Amino acid sequence: MKPVWIVDDDRSIRWVLEKALAREHIEFKSFESANEALSALPQGLPQIVISDIRMPGKSGLELLQTLSEKYPQIPIIIMTAYSDLESAVSSFQGGAFEYLPKPFDINHAVELMQRALAHSQRKNASPENHITAPDILGQAPAMQEVFRAIGRLAQSHATVLINGESGTGKELVAHALHRHSPRADKTFVAINTAAIPQDLLESELFGHERGAFTGATTMRRGRFEQADGGTLFLDEIGDMPAELQTRLLRVLSDGNFYRVGGHQPVKANVRIIAATHQNLDERVKQGLFREDLFHRLNVIRLRLPPLREKREDIPLLAKFFMQKSSRELNVAQKSLSENLLQHLMTQDFPGNVRQLENLCHWLTVMTPSQQIEVADLPVEWRQTSSTNMVAGDWCNSLAQQVTLALQRGEQNVLDNLSKQFERTLITQALQFTGGRRIEAANLLGMGRNTLTRKIQELGLGEGNAEA
Repeated sequence: MKPVWIVDDDRSIRWVLEKALAREHIEFKSFESANEALSALPQGLPQIVISDIRMPGKSGLELLQTLSEKYPQIPIIIMTAYSDLESAVSSFQGGAFEYLPKPFDINHAVELMQRALAHSQRKNASPENHITAPDILGQAPAMQEVFRAIGRLAQSHATVLINGESGTGKELVAHALHRHSPRADKTFVAINTAAIPQDLLESELFGHERGAFTGATTMRRGRFEQADGGTLFLDEIGDMPAELQTRLLRVLSDGNFYRVGGHQPVKANVRIIAATHQNLDERVKQGLFREDLFHRLNVIRLRLPPLREKREDIPLLAKFFMQKSSRELNVAQKSLSENLLQHLMTQDFPGNVRQLENLCHWLTVMTPSQQIEVADLPVEWRQTSSTNMVAGDWCNSLAQQVTLALQRGEQNVLDNLSKQFERTLITQALQFTGGRRIEAANLLGMGRNTLTRKIQELGLGEGNAEA
């Protein structure tokens, strides 16, 4: 079994917990700060975490948020003074497995950790455990908003409507909402309402009685009954036929429905999470979607950004999908060059995250070299997307360069990029003027002496003499 992680800057607290765990023959690791614990994640995950809130550097709540987003299967116990408890509970409800107020009874603390360990082992044994949540990755502000929303909704039973283009990960978010909800130990059932023929969709949703139609030789429970007590995910709800919209509205209103061919009402306690790539507001105005059903579904709305709006996440996602593909295919993992990552950040990805995943799978299978370059891409991927060639988009390119430099852990990023910026400006101006420095200086808005000095500082002297 993996170790218990103790995270507290108070040495005496760590000592007490270490001794208690040692008596129970439970393996542990101790850390003085959240930063130290986060740095240890690549070496191996913990079974559970018990962490203080207030520490130098990142707080325990920041540690909680990071772990909950990336590794929701790990139970986290937050130790807190009584004065912190109310704010911690209200801000991070459902993110923590439990709160342990200080000062605490050590026997109670051990009992709580043993419960968390048992919970972790049950989750790891669950057949659903391998699905989705760790696959929701993102450092972009738009994705952080999605993660925060999932955390805020953790203890809620509210209906959620997810908007997003195809391939943005709507079902992944639905899974995460379910697993972080009070219904986590119940069934998650998903159905794509656009993928099932209209004459079969009613039976799929509500079930049918024996003899209800030709071929109905037995009674069949529909998705609502299968999800009783849990969560029902209705994907592409915007394409639902009008008559079924009416039936769905009735179920949402009173929780009762009839199987096809049935005469006895069936009651199901189901949380609805719906998703669509369409603009439901517009479909309501066009009379294609019931307004009353829209308001029933639109209790909490989450918008998933397309990949082109969070380009800074492309390197992170690409590396993850390369690792995932190599694991699934049982082959050595291939690496993506920095040039390739920068090139991918210029692509629009109309198929979004799913399209990026498919591309990484193709690269894992089809490229012969271990380090993949732009030339290894399929032909249609080798050109920069035209939408990134418009005037003013150099700001996006600059942002991508900054992101990559920060991800590589570079220092003096401002100075390095400033020099590259000046070198590019001066080189292009001199090429434009045929090497005439006075003319180039005037175009750039600087004195000739300043231009000459910068040419020397930037090592641009050769080939830039006056014509």
